[in-house]
Amino acid sequence: MRRLTKVALGGVGVVLVAAMAVGLASGCASVGYLAQSVQGHVGLMAQAKPVSSWTADPSTPDALRARLERSQRMRDFAVQALKLPDNRSYRRYADLGRQAAVWNVVAAPELSLTLKTWCFPVVGCVGYRGYYDEAEAKAYAANLQAAEPSLEVSVYPVPAYSTLGKLEWLGGDPLLNTFVNQPEAGLASLIFHELSHQVAFAPGDTAFNESFATAVERAGVTRWLAEHASADELARHARAEAMRQDFRDLVSRHRAALVALYANADAPEQKLARKATILAGMRAEHAHIKQTRWGGSAAYDAWFARANNATLAIMGSYNDWVPAFEALLGQQGGDFDRFYGEVRRLAALPEPERRAIMSSLTPAPSP
Repeated sequence: MRRLTKVALGGVGVVLVAAMAVGLASGCASVGYLAQSVQGHVGLMAQAKPVSSWTADPSTPDALRARLERSQRMRDFAVQALKLPDNRSYRRYADLGRQAAVWNVVAAPELSLTLKTWCFPVVGCVGYRGYYDEAEAKAYAANLQAAEPSLEVSVYPVPAYSTLGKLEWLGGDPLLNTFVNQPEAGLASLIFHELSHQVAFAPGDTAFNESFATAVERAGVTRWLAEHASADELARHARAEAMRQDFRDLVSRHRAALVALYANADAPEQKLARKATILAGMRAEHAHIKQTRWGGSAAYDAWFARANNATLAIMGSYNDWVPAFEALLGQQGGDFDRFYGEVRRLAALPEPERRAIMSSLTPAPSP
């Protein structure tokens, strides 16, 4: 899944509607929740038409036509250069009339960065719960908070998600108005990221799945921009990447401080006080960087305003194993076919064995 917010991470979780349909029959999750998932996706798919229909329609705005044509060049590049699946995904477009494809609910204890999980057929247990209606997502979050007051809960918009290639017979995953107008690098990132979920998937291991897709996305965008972007676009991307790296570094340091804090033997009251100091320090540092390095950009303001254990934990899912995957791609000489073969092999391993190998691939921090 792609994108907690584009500026923050780039990614969403995976909603596999076919698995949810199985869940309706098996009773492994609430019928009401699974029904809204199936109905929401079916409604989304019903609005999608082939890109060629949109570009041939004289009523299509010129800016949208140009963007859709650009998306198809990115889609071809994904197949030719990145060896991603050549199928019907991202060959159709839908305008949903809203700003997100789904809204995800995430939660974590007040003294832990371990996400609460929900379990489904096929995809296993995942650290988010998605809704096609924002009000339903917020209502569920409020009920969850009331039932478990010690949880920290967050709701965030998701511009796209992957069905893992399981629903190609329905037309595959479509382009959406929720992301098609992103900057050049953003649109390419999202297409490459979501297609990567069709290559390899480890049920129940959100960090593995999302970090893999993020690694492919980053490598793919670098190649796409080098071959296709204008000088102005390259400069914009470089500025945005510098901000994103500042953001990742800042949050990663404070996440590490919280992990160490939660693991120590102090009394809960002491931990809570120290936690408040760490989070306040993180926000203060963001305010300083915003003014001294980002020209006052408000791009990350919303993320820092709602930052809690849940948002910090889900961010880790998209980034923690990226260096390991990048090292693995390097070991394969940048050959994506060989890289995907290794990733699929890892995805099939028991999780403890897989994580041990990923740890061994992670480069040591610089002195």
